[in-house]
Amino acid sequence: MLSLALPLPALAQQQTISAISQPVEVKRVLDPSEYTLGSGDRLRIDIFQAKDYSGEYAIVSDGTITLPLLGNIKVKGLTIAQTTNLLKRKYADYLKVSVVTVILSQPRPLKIAIAGEIDRPGSYEVALKDDLQYPSVSDLMELAGGITTAADVRQVQIRRVISGKNEVLTANLWDFIQQGNKDEDLTLQDGDTIYVPTVDQINVAETPMLASANFGIQPVESLNVAVVGEVYRPGTHKIESKLDKENPQSTLPRLSEAITQAGGIKPLADVRNVEVHRLTRTGTQQVINVNLWEMLQSGDTNKDVVLQKGDTIIIPKADKLDSSEVSTLSSATFAPATIRVNVVGEVKKPGPIDVPPNTPLNNAILAAGGFDMERADVQTVDLIRLNPDGTVSKQKIRIDLAKDISDANNPTLQNEDVIMVERSRQTTASDRIQTILKPFGSIFSIFRFFAF
Repeated sequence: MLSLALPLPALAQQQTISAISQPVEVKRVLDPSEYTLGSGDRLRIDIFQAKDYSGEYAIVSDGTITLPLLGNIKVKGLTIAQTTNLLKRKYADYLKVSVVTVILSQPRPLKIAIAGEIDRPGSYEVALKDDLQYPSVSDLMELAGGITTAADVRQVQIRRVISGKNEVLTANLWDFIQQGNKDEDLTLQDGDTIYVPTVDQINVAETPMLASANFGIQPVESLNVAVVGEVYRPGTHKIESKLDKENPQSTLPRLSEAITQAGGIKPLADVRNVEVHRLTRTGTQQVINVNLWEMLQSGDTNKDVVLQKGDTIIIPKADKLDSSEVSTLSSATFAPATIRVNVVGEVKKPGPIDVPPNTPLNNAILAAGGFDMERADVQTVDLIRLNPDGTVSKQKIRIDLAKDISDANNPTLQNEDVIMVERSRQTTASDRIQTILKPFGSIFSIFRFFAF
């Protein structure tokens, strides 16, 4: 089976082709007696008691075969039986006994084109099987790499010349997938052209079913998508996939993976109004609106959009975020794997540390080595937070390292929070501020400029 990836002109711009008023019956397996010969077929011709004239012959581009004694004989369009009778008559002029046997030793490949919402549009040559079994629409779509996520499988068009006229057949492959209606998976003929149109609006809920079909959305090793907006690493990102032959659907690249690759969402990301911008084969752009918050609440992973090459993901900024949702978003798969907080002042290992999202304040202090017991005020600390809207807030926390998580005594931390551990009253007053707050006195001083 040989595929030739030759680009096709935009079929949508070709002249209108009349629709067939009556369904056309096409046999999937052709009776050998009905097969008509054409360029590319190979014939085995045996002539009784004339081995020198017997042999295998190919039908060339002008539809002829070149035989001993007879020269060029046109057989294009004839059946095997018709060809046999023709050769008997021709050889009767040269041989006393003209017993001729003609066998189709190798049928020519079908030449079929496919365009539209397909992974590898182009022109293909498809070899028939030994039993003259013809390919179906789904066979050719699978050969061409499967459909894109924007394919309208309910209105797949097969353009064909029937009785000298250009006609169009329509196949509803969604009905084939859902109901197993084989009549919709039409059998193809030599010279057919398949066009897979673009759906008006992508239905994310149908994606798993389309992915499970043999001609459906195929897994890829990697693809590039752009992620912009409220993420920590905006830009173009490559999503790698591990192919799983037993469960191809699980390897399809998803929206949440792309956001994770982009460093995760920022605190003020509006996950209810995420947009995926996708370019279709017709050159138009579709926008898929995604409510990731709803997906988190329902646990329905089918709403996690399957991506394709060239997608652009836009994460907008929310005006404000309900504090009750912060914890849920921080633990989502598309949240950052870690957040960075600064613990400055009188701890054993002051400085920035990376901790998991939703880490409580007490844990961050312990991660910084705990209080410097000779110098620190172990009763209270200051939690300073730079809010997404640019404002700064300060909260004095009464410390109890034995406390569970609570807003008053042990709140969960957010990215770029600063925990300031002041010196105790007993600490020598003559210490300079750079020594007291080593080595992060500059950070401490910056926050002193804000009036709380």
